[in-house]
Amino acid sequence: MDIRSEQAEPGHDAAARRYTIVDEQGPLINLAYRLLGSLADAEDAVQEGYARWYALAPEQQDAIGSPGAWLSTVVSRVCLDVLGSARVRREHYVGEWLPEPVPDAREWSGRRPGAEIDPADRITLDESVDMAFLVVLDAMTPAERVAFLLHDVFRYPFTEVAEIVGRTPAACRQLASSARRRVGDARPIETPGARARVVRDFKRAWEAQDIRALIELLDPSATVTADGGGRVAASLTPIEGGAEIARFLVDLARQAGTLNLLERSVNGQAGLVATDQGKAVAVYAFEIADDHIQRLWVVRNPVKLRVWMQR
Repeated sequence: MDIRSEQAEPGHDAAARRYTIVDEQGPLINLAYRLLGSLADAEDAVQEGYARWYALAPEQQDAIGSPGAWLSTVVSRVCLDVLGSARVRREHYVGEWLPEPVPDAREWSGRRPGAEIDPADRITLDESVDMAFLVVLDAMTPAERVAFLLHDVFRYPFTEVAEIVGRTPAACRQLASSARRRVGDARPIETPGARARVVRDFKRAWEAQDIRALIELLDPSATVTADGGGRVAASLTPIEGGAEIARFLVDLARQAGTLNLLERSVNGQAGLVATDQGKAVAVYAFEIADDHIQRLWVVRNPVKLRVWMQR
């Protein structure tokens, strides 16, 4: 994917230039979300990029041949700064931090007619927003993450990546290579079509409170990581072991009463959404290999579910 704009043609008038700038919002949100793993932070980064554009004098704007490329560079630098400060903020985060999940607008709708387009609807749902992928990215250093995503996902040459990261092209090439190995080592090979089937079987077993069926679906070394952000009840540390997880899920189902689970796309992959009186209260994303659930990520922090609650 290459989100950068082509060079603007000479003679474009101000109206055409304004249209070009507005048209960059979708690509910029896609870029910033992948860099940050947070839709809210991505919106802030894009807004900061636009603020810096509009702070330029008209003659400075006219001297920029490709506003889209300029904005992409600025937003990338803003994201790099945010990633650095995010590590400090995480020290005070209650419990585990997970990326903010995004829905597929085609299956999770309900917005009022005429309402403004939600930034979540601008996210292109491909393998680079898969929850497992974003979790691996979050374990990288900010420079690794930015260099890898800009080069491998957005096809920036290392000369441009170097200008953004503030390192040499050779150093950025090494950063991207290191990140690439991390991604390759962390992502299991998944059987085509297995995920949706396993998620559906998991949903049925959980609704039936069938502990034996759950154990059969969970890998013996499976883990569950929940993100409540200190705002709602959630396990503060990962739960490990298929049997332990199965017992925990059945106990949770018994406490909650009737489970209302919906099969929905989460970051472009088969997942589940738990609702209460029509509002999303939890989003579940899965990593599956050999027809078994390896990892289950549960996002319960209502701040990260705002785009799911509005639909």
